[in-house]
Amino acid sequence: MTISSTTQTMTSIESVTLEVSDVEAAKRFYTDAFGLGDQIRLRASEAPTTGFRGFTLSLTVSQPATVRAFISAAVDAGATVLKPAAKSFWGWGGVVQAPDGTIWKVATSEKKDTGPDTRQIDELVLLLGVADVAETKRFYVDRGLTVAKSFGRKYVQFATASSPVTLALYGRRHLAKDAGVSPDGTGSHRLVLGTDGGSFTDPDGFAWEQAQH
Repeated sequence: MTISSTTQTMTSIESVTLEVSDVEAAKRFYTDAFGLGDQIRLRASEAPTTGFRGFTLSLTVSQPATVRAFISAAVDAGATVLKPAAKSFWGWGGVVQAPDGTIWKVATSEKKDTGPDTRQIDELVLLLGVADVAETKRFYVDRGLTVAKSFGRKYVQFATASSPVTLALYGRRHLAKDAGVSPDGTGSHRLVLGTDGGSFTDPDGFAWEQAQH
């Protein structure tokens, strides 16, 4: 896939906007559950959407105690547990669905606690579930992004050090399985991404817009 000479290149993700039916309720949830502020923006929308929206947001943290604390806080704030916080071969993790429908994973590569819960987020990762990882990878590389990690046609992570969120690609079915939901879904992604590279839509229908500062 190639892009025309008139297409702007992008160097970063400036913002992540979740489209929700109740902005004030969502704001309260994200403050109480995860302590998120400017990292996530909210916008009112009634766009039809059903089932899996094709993406997840992940909080990478330092230890299991922090995973458990964030999952517990999210549940107390109204989230639904999709996968309870538990140990696995790669570390610790759990998955919840926010009242607005967004799926959140909280995970660490550590298997043992080294101290008390810190409520600190080390990295915020946006995982897009795509039909063809290789094709979508080419699309974003053609638009100026640099690949940081790539595991064949299964997973790609881009180098966006200056961005508030890390962008990664995963096969849609694999992402849904990791989240504990069916891959089926229709309608709006309820997600809009801001960039310095103009407005466009990627091969899987994810919308990008010129970031407003």
